[in-house]
Amino acid sequence: MLTLLIFAVLVGFMLLGVPIAVAMGLTAALAYLVQGQEFILTMVAQRMYSTTTAFTLLAIPFFILAGNLMNTGGITERVFRFALALVGHFRGGLGHVNVVASMIFSGMSGAAVADAAGLGLIEIEAMKKSGYPAKFSAAVTAASATIGPVIPPSIPFVIYGSITGVSVGKLFLAGFLPGILMGISMMIAVYFISQARNYPREPRASLGELLRSSKEAALALGTPVIIIGGILGGVFTPTEAAVVASLYALFLGMGVYRELKMRDLPKIFWETLLHSIRVLFIIAAAGFFGWFIVHQRVPEDLINALTGLALGRWGLLMIIIFILLVLGCFLEGIAVLVITIPIFMPMIDKYAIDPVHFGVIMTLCSMIGLLTPPVGMVLFAVSSISGVAIGPLTREIMPYLLGIFAVLLIITFVPGIPLWLPNLLMGP
Repeated sequence: MLTLLIFAVLVGFMLLGVPIAVAMGLTAALAYLVQGQEFILTMVAQRMYSTTTAFTLLAIPFFILAGNLMNTGGITERVFRFALALVGHFRGGLGHVNVVASMIFSGMSGAAVADAAGLGLIEIEAMKKSGYPAKFSAAVTAASATIGPVIPPSIPFVIYGSITGVSVGKLFLAGFLPGILMGISMMIAVYFISQARNYPREPRASLGELLRSSKEAALALGTPVIIIGGILGGVFTPTEAAVVASLYALFLGMGVYRELKMRDLPKIFWETLLHSIRVLFIIAAAGFFGWFIVHQRVPEDLINALTGLALGRWGLLMIIIFILLVLGCFLEGIAVLVITIPIFMPMIDKYAIDPVHFGVIMTLCSMIGLLTPPVGMVLFAVSSISGVAIGPLTREIMPYLLGIFAVLLIITFVPGIPLWLPNLLMGP
């Protein structure tokens, strides 16, 4: 009963328009006061501070910075042209280009919103010029942006690893195959929708055009190789990899492509600062809220309730997925992760579920949350840059949501898919 009341109050604050971070802090504080328990204000600051001091979390602002530098420095345009030469000749060509470009860009930024706001703007404009309806262009862009936090590097994996102590390198590797499956599912949806609506295809690129575009994008395409290779080779940690990605993007934008100017840097740094503050403030507030629910024995109550149902491993995972998807409709994805990880991890340990496998499940669930109203951040970002209202965009995005959900079910019941690569390269 207490658990339902806590989350009802939290959702109530959200519906009233209270910012997510503030809503979590108020919910916890009010719960203490209503129960007549001693509430010390300094405790809030201490818990918020301790949540954000993990070394791993330093990766977040640097991956955000890397994405912003790539969007301004000409890297995203070259990635788009390479994808166009590669798959533009299929039916619904620019829809496929959209997905493939996002899969490539996801290996550089690790953030869905960076993909949607940067590469997405280029994709939507190109699709509109080629005669694609705005809502189709926006839906493909929003859906494909969610591949970003699954294919490494990934900000959600960094957060999950910092809280649980699970190897971020293993989590990065575990995201490869699920991310590719997400891209394939979206391309299948694009193909059938394009066939039904008779959308155009682009002329097949000649071998020379393909070679030219791949040559132009070669240095940009090397970013994932540098990041993952450096982590696996022990050259740098995942946190240091974010710094390397930023420096490499700065080098390409200013030294190689020469499209990034000194006058662009203050705006890039300011946008990175604002986005980082928003993310880390949510993490800090969610850290206090997470400590509060553990203090109130919410995880123990849930474990006892679910254990009494004799669900087994798969039944437990399906209930957790349902809870995550519902929360994703009302809370920002990072907040969902930070709040629920302390609740679910004891259950995961009890049922001997691999924490790397579970990290991928949680991340895919949060990607679905990014596309579902009323708090879908990618949905709102794409709506703002495309001019398509949330209602029509939500309806248009349904086939891609079903595809992501199908991938979620596949990797849930076939853990060997996400675990194959990390076990192969880093051991079980």
